[in-house]
Amino acid sequence: MSSSSGPLTEELQCSICLDVFTDPVSTPCGHNFCKTCLNKCWDNSQTCNCPYCKEVFKIRPDLKINTTLRELVDHYKKKSPEKKPEVLKKPEVLCDVCEERKLKALKSCLVCQSSYCETHLEPHLRVAGLKKHKLINPVRNLEDYICQKHERPLELFCRDDQTCVCLFCTEALHKNHNTVPIEEESKEKKTQLMKTQKDVQQMIQDRIKKIQDVKHSAEVRKRNTEKEKAARVELFTDLIRSIERCQTELLEMMEEQQKAAEKQEEVLIEELEQEITELKMRNTELEQLSHTEDHLHLLQIHSSLCSSRNTRNWSEISVKTDESLETLRRALTQLQDTLQEKLTQTVLKRMQQYEVDVTLDPDTAHPELILSDDGKQVRDGDIRQKLPDKPERFDRYIIVLGKEGFSSGRFYFEVQVKGKTDWDLGVARESVDRKGEFTLSPSDGFWTVILRNENEYKACAGPDVSLCVRVKPQRVGVFVDYEEGLVSFYDVESSSHIYSYTGQSFTEKLYPYFSPFTNNGGKNSTPLIITPVK
Repeated sequence: MSSSSGPLTEELQCSICLDVFTDPVSTPCGHNFCKTCLNKCWDNSQTCNCPYCKEVFKIRPDLKINTTLRELVDHYKKKSPEKKPEVLKKPEVLCDVCEERKLKALKSCLVCQSSYCETHLEPHLRVAGLKKHKLINPVRNLEDYICQKHERPLELFCRDDQTCVCLFCTEALHKNHNTVPIEEESKEKKTQLMKTQKDVQQMIQDRIKKIQDVKHSAEVRKRNTEKEKAARVELFTDLIRSIERCQTELLEMMEEQQKAAEKQEEVLIEELEQEITELKMRNTELEQLSHTEDHLHLLQIHSSLCSSRNTRNWSEISVKTDESLETLRRALTQLQDTLQEKLTQTVLKRMQQYEVDVTLDPDTAHPELILSDDGKQVRDGDIRQKLPDKPERFDRYIIVLGKEGFSSGRFYFEVQVKGKTDWDLGVARESVDRKGEFTLSPSDGFWTVILRNENEYKACAGPDVSLCVRVKPQRVGVFVDYEEGLVSFYDVESSSHIYSYTGQSFTEKLYPYFSPFTNNGGKNSTPLIITPVK
């Protein structure tokens, strides 16, 4: 790997060889590699994909040199020439025989335990007895190459004890041990070192790739966070507007109620004043009559003056002094419903991002079920068809599953239930009993919501849970978060939550579950329809 460094090193580095680009080429997905590295990578693989983002190419791309990038690389190399790694210089070994000006040693003798320059080495190359001595490249620490016990050269390696030994050692402490020449063991160790070095290089490459993956994930997360922040700002802005609108409407309503109350009070006061005037006139007449001496006249008009007149019973009439609490309660209830609807819309919109393409699996369909050619609709045909009795087919209950199962992550699909009096929807685990009797419950591997008798909604949670829906759902959304153990049902058109199974533990594949239920004499003949998210 190049030791060049600079602000552009990472951008100009091939992620395969980990070096600065040579003849850089670009893939259709926009990533850059050395031409030789990429071709070699594709030649050794059955598939043709990008080594960085793993995008698969159906046809092997015709690689052209990225001239702009190559010019940038050449410019970078000129500004930052490759530095050769510095080799550590070994300390100079001097001849042990030279007396005045010691010359540089050419060889060291393990038998003599001395180092010799070219002149003083000559006897070891000429004399027969000295020719048998063990010569090595000059070293200063000759004692490390000599057996401290026998003062003989360490020429062998004991594989049993993993230590260097001399010939005398093999006749004593290391007798019958597996010993080999040091050169042979060194060669084998070098092979192991090369393998270890290759492994280390691969670890470096893996970690560089991991850094790239982490950076890529960080970029994706950052973009997603920005999107989420914008969505949250939009949501809370909408909620604030709803609250402000509710406040305005509440104040206007209170103002109107105040005006209506004032008008009613004016009418009541006017009526009371009119009656007071009439009563005063009557009182005057009664006063005059009580002092009259005309007995005949008294008797003639007595009944008309004393009889009860048609006056209002004011004791039954009350004036409300405070309606604000009731008005506030109604306004807050309405606001709560509005906020809940908006929150549910936001949650539903987020879940719809995990939409999957669900197709019905005819091999699982009960013999009475009729599936559309595209595998998106199912209804009860009332007649049992002659179909192969496959192990995966339901033969007792009118059920069909989706073709694809899910064992991780999140998924979402929508089903049109408009016009039906009965239906079942949800998910089922792969190992559910398909031949015998079972209950629609999590314990038997089903997480469902059902409709019976046109308006009886239930969650088959074992025991069943009766559900209250504000409006009859026309399209139902089903969302699953495998790791969270969550299965949720939503009325898509009203953006309202129907029911959620929480805290479940999934260990098998989950398949979309459908039952159009029985035809019921044509009353429930409308099919269930898997619909794309709008």
